[in-house]
Amino acid sequence: MVEWEVRPASASDVEAVAELRAVVLRADLERLGRYDERRVRQRLRDGFDRTHTWVIEVEGALVGCVALRPAEDGRWLEHFYLTPRLQGAGIGSTALRALLARCAERGGDPVRLNVLRGSAARRLYERHGFTVETEDAVDVFMVREPVRT
Repeated sequence: MVEWEVRPASASDVEAVAELRAVVLRADLERLGRYDERRVRQRLRDGFDRTHTWVIEVEGALVGCVALRPAEDGRWLEHFYLTPRLQGAGIGSTALRALLARCAERGGDPVRLNVLRGSAARRLYERHGFTVETEDAVDVFMVREPVRT
């Protein structure tokens, strides 16, 4: 297993995260006919909020990120990207489990996200209890209701 760490994002991380997003989403966006080299990066820049974002590092290098934004309808899991060479190594599952546990500790709000249609990431979310709420031509909107004990 690769050793990795999580740290709060800083404003200086935005360009590295924008580049990671472009790499991770490229194949799915191209398949959907939606890839635009400038727009894929600019959308991240426009929505980047370091106060709700964490960076995943291996040996001091940024290899992933994830954001968990509070909203009226629960929390939104956003910008969850992991460099392709580390996908499937358990980092994403471990990070997602930790975020969901944090949500449960804070009152158990629903957690929502959207994933591109046909993305392999959807299986990760389904394994962690997310179900489909709605879909459109590009996105699948999913929710994980709080676990009640």
